[in-house]
Parts: sequence; structure tokens; C-alpha cells
Amino acid sequence: MSGQTDRIEQQVRLPNPQSRVWRALSDAAQFAEWFGVKLDGPFTAGKSTNGKITIKGHEVTFEFAIEAIEPERRFAFRWHPYAIDPNVDYSSEPMTLVEFTLETVEGGTMLKVVESGFDKIPASRRVEAFQMNTNGWTGQMSRIAKYLAANS
Repeated sequence: MSGQTDRIEQQVRLPNPQSRVWRALSDAAQFAEWFGVKLDGPFTAGKSTNGKITIKGHEVTFEFAIEAIEPERRFAFRWHPYAIDPNVDYSSEPMTLVEFTLETVEGGTMLKVVESGFDKIPASRRVEAFQMNTNGWTGQMSRIAKYLAANS
């Protein structure tokens, strides 16, 4: 989306039932497996879970502040986007909102992810965070598709 700086939007059509895609998103153990993260607890709306990315070259610890768990429809959390420098305290920065939504479509499920709030990220790192997370969501949509193909 040319000119768009505040939100990333991506989607993937999956040949799986909505209930199966929902479990891959909302069950912390399954999410951890396809997302490439080690989590310290389950997902609970209104609570935070810490995670450490396990993808080689991206080993970063971060917080998932779980915003919403609406069964088989919407899973949302807040985090500090591309907060990769271990010497920087990102806690005073605004978090972006990541929303996964599911919709049953012919032959499976449409999974959409929207990450919004980049315009509130400090200007000194906003562009890089936006670009890196855009690339990251492309990879993550591929990862969930592969996970579901192997674990359905």
C-alpha cells in the first residue's frame, strides 16, 4: 500500500477450517511453534505474556500484551515493534496493535493480520520498524500456512 505508514495489512487464504486456524493462533503452544517464539505462559485477555524469538538472527525478548481473544474470530495483542536492541528500554514507547481476524471462505479460511499504530512510534525508528515488520508478517503468514499443512 503505497504511502501507507501507520498500518501493515496482509492476508492468506488457508485450506483449513476456521476452528483449526483459530487453535493455531490462540493456543500459546501452537502459536509459539509456528511463530518461532518461546513463551512464558498462555494467552489471556488483559494480561501480558513474554516471549523470546527463536528464529536464528532474530533472538529478541518482547512482551505480548493480550488485547482481545474473541473465539474463532479475532485475536489481538500489543507489542513494541522491531524492538531489537537489548541496550534500549522500549517500555516508554507506544505499542502497536496486532489484530488477526478469521473469516470462513469457500474452501477454507481467510486469515488477515493488521498491525497499526506505527505513526506513534518515535520517528528515529519508525520507518525501519515498519519495513521490518512488513517483511516479518510476510514470513509469518507463510510460516502459519506451513505449520497448518503439516499439523492438521
